[in-house]
Amino acid sequence: MKRPLAARPRMGHGMGMTQSDSKALAGGALDDAILALLAKTGGKTLSAPEIAHAITDGADWHGLLVPIRRSAVALAQAGRLVIYRKGKPADPNDFRGVYRLGLPRHD
Repeated sequence: MKRPLAARPRMGHGMGMTQSDSKALAGGALDDAILALLAKTGGKTLSAPEIAHAITDGADWHGLLVPIRRSAVALAQAGRLVIYRKGKPADPNDFRGVYRLGLPRHD
């Protein structure tokens, strides 16, 4: 039996991330997790969904996309990672759409 539309939970960005998930990733833990994942790539870049999948271990990862973006912007502003858009470094204060994250290159 289908529930009426008004009774169904709304699906959208942020669904699925519980309060305990956000507490577990507070205090720089998300930053550390992102940097650790990027360190394991051997210089390759990762997308936000790839990072979210790795962090949540198969659970609902959609709720991490906005926190990952916020952490990525802060880390890029601090020079700890690079945000790529269409294969080129993007301004962390002004980018839209699909992006990937990578560690800074020290060539």
